[in-house]
Amino acid sequence: MTSVSDTSQSRDSSLGSGIAALHAKWGWIVALGVVYLITGFVALGSVVMATVASVLVVGAMMIVAGAAEIIGAFQMKSWGKFLIWVLLGVLYVIAGFLTFDNPLFAAVLLTLFLGASLIASGAVRLFLAFSMKRESPWVWVALSGAITLLLGLLIVARWPVNSVYILGLFLGIDLIMAGAGWISLGFGLKQRH
Repeated sequence: MTSVSDTSQSRDSSLGSGIAALHAKWGWIVALGVVYLITGFVALGSVVMATVASVLVVGAMMIVAGAAEIIGAFQMKSWGKFLIWVLLGVLYVIAGFLTFDNPLFAAVLLTLFLGASLIASGAVRLFLAFSMKRESPWVWVALSGAITLLLGLLIVARWPVNSVYILGLFLGIDLIMAGAGWISLGFGLKQRH
């Protein structure tokens, strides 16, 4: 029978061996971060093309998801569930091909959905922040909710004009932040003994 300390020690040793393996690859991790940074700056340099690229990726993912739904439908035991799964899969595939057919219209719809999602997320965070106990860090949750809500309102207020650049802008910023994270992780692994 193993004790809690034995389990903890084996977890620590496997974590240490995992970090040691990453330590040997720190240069590749930094290189990945640099690629992310360059791609992010390219996306920010051409936000319209980055928007179209991100919409096309979403369209491809919808086609793949639809195909998976259709394949999964054949696992259903009843005709009702089978038909619902096939219908959902076909709708996903159609939506994916429509995205390829008119990526700018898809960007308009996705931008509206993004703005509405941010508004809803910000409102929920604000509600949660004000229902939290005063001893907890509710101020940070409220600040996060307010910023998210404001960002969603700004997107919706400028919609549909901002649809040609907002998704590309978000993609560029995300790639830059991810690149900075990978670079800092790589250099942190290099300095670790």
